[in-house]
Amino acid sequence: MKVGVVGTGSMGRNHVRVLSELASLGGICDVNKDTVEKIAAKFKTQSFQRIEDILSSGVEAVSIVVPTAAHYENAKKAIEAGVHVMLEKPATGSIDKLNELSQLAEDAKITFAVGLIERHNPVVDFAAKNLRSGSFGSMISAHARRVSSFPSRIKDIGVIMDLGIHDIDVIKYLIGVPATRVYAVAGKFKHPSFEDHANIIIEFENGATGVIEVNWLTPMKVRQLSLTCSEQFVELDYISQSVEISSSTFKEIDPANLFHLELELHGRKIHLKKEEPLRRELQDFIQACEKGSKPLVTGFDARDTIRIAYAAAKSARERRIVEL
Repeated sequence: MKVGVVGTGSMGRNHVRVLSELASLGGICDVNKDTVEKIAAKFKTQSFQRIEDILSSGVEAVSIVVPTAAHYENAKKAIEAGVHVMLEKPATGSIDKLNELSQLAEDAKITFAVGLIERHNPVVDFAAKNLRSGSFGSMISAHARRVSSFPSRIKDIGVIMDLGIHDIDVIKYLIGVPATRVYAVAGKFKHPSFEDHANIIIEFENGATGVIEVNWLTPMKVRQLSLTCSEQFVELDYISQSVEISSSTFKEIDPANLFHLELELHGRKIHLKKEEPLRRELQDFIQACEKGSKPLVTGFDARDTIRIAYAAAKSARERRIVEL
């Protein structure tokens, strides 16, 4: 399949690298002439500076990895040209624009996927399969921690839309029912324009809750998710791609000695086969394009995730619970 990449910033270059291994790289596009020509020469492909030119070059699909402000215009041009689209998060950052693009793509029978990459992490896939099979029991709550130092490349969105959106999406996906209410607190400590730390609580239709901590203020990088389920307690590490599963049973209790309650703990740690989530994401996109199937993260999925992220930002601003 002939696939192009629009945007060659740090994330865009990773898309170029992976797609050069998975498909026929049909070209790359960026407004920076020197940069795009250098990368094109390295990967032995064509370079373009205008999206219109790469869309008319014969590519069947494009991965759009440009700044958020340019998402809508580029994605719309691609869909109208009959080209399948992978759009990096936050996929315009607008509920209305993303809904419009999703509907345009559906009407045109164009595959439209959104790059919420953590949905493709092997640990999330493992958790989803075990939750669906019932081996973890029912989900009661999920607690995510996604913290790191400030990324200087992020200039147009805050930490909720940059980092928090991943955990909002994963928790929503794992719980599997719509969110009903959101409450958040957030603040600006170092970032001049946007929030750089936030804590978010999400309530879902079935009574399950999600708690998310995100910031750009922590010196180390942490990407973890804990699931409290009726049968198991599950800890996922996105970076090591490992899972710890814990449960417990009480031994016979001596009513005359309640100080010493005999609790038997059961635990196991699983190291999954390490796979690059971006590679899995782009494989899923290509497969959806070729088979006419739905990608794992559709535009409508991402729209619902962004709705929760916006509600969290609004809650933090107005210091109140936001109903969805």
